[in-house]
Amino acid sequence: MSLLRVVGRPMLASMFLAGGLESVRNPREVAPAAEPVVRPLVDRVPVLPDSTEQAVRLSGAVQIAAGLLLAVGRMPRPAALALAATLVPTTLAGHRFWEEEDPGRRAQQRIHFLKNLSMLGGLLIAADDTGAAPSLLWRSRHAAHDLRRDARLVQRSFRAGARPASAVGRVRAALPR
Repeated sequence: MSLLRVVGRPMLASMFLAGGLESVRNPREVAPAAEPVVRPLVDRVPVLPDSTEQAVRLSGAVQIAAGLLLAVGRMPRPAALALAATLVPTTLAGHRFWEEEDPGRRAQQRIHFLKNLSMLGGLLIAADDTGAAPSLLWRSRHAAHDLRRDARLVQRSFRAGARPASAVGRVRAALPR
């Protein structure tokens, strides 16, 4: 594994570990801000908890688990996708700069929104990073290609062996017994 991955993954995961711990410990602090985003999600996704506090806790738990996996490099691609999935509603709930009246607070919220947007970009890159190993899609395409090539070789071998065998059969049939 490259040094950049060894250092970069824990750095990217650190924000989610800290934020996830805070969400699990104190969901009441962020529940009011999360309410406008959680309600529509709960209506569309029935497996989510009805309580906003429980949804915040669940999001925090996912951030902790996926953050740890990303930090240690275990299943980093699914972990990055899980973090990205939690980051979108978190950002929409916590940094609604377009609703701020005060220009100073609006600027701060915009900065935090763009910071989260850049972290989302980093997570998407991490989710696509195969760590210099071929992806499953690449492997499956090449396995299919190899199977087709092997099938053609078997077919050619069969045909090459069948022609002389059929010629021998015709000669034997023509010979008197």
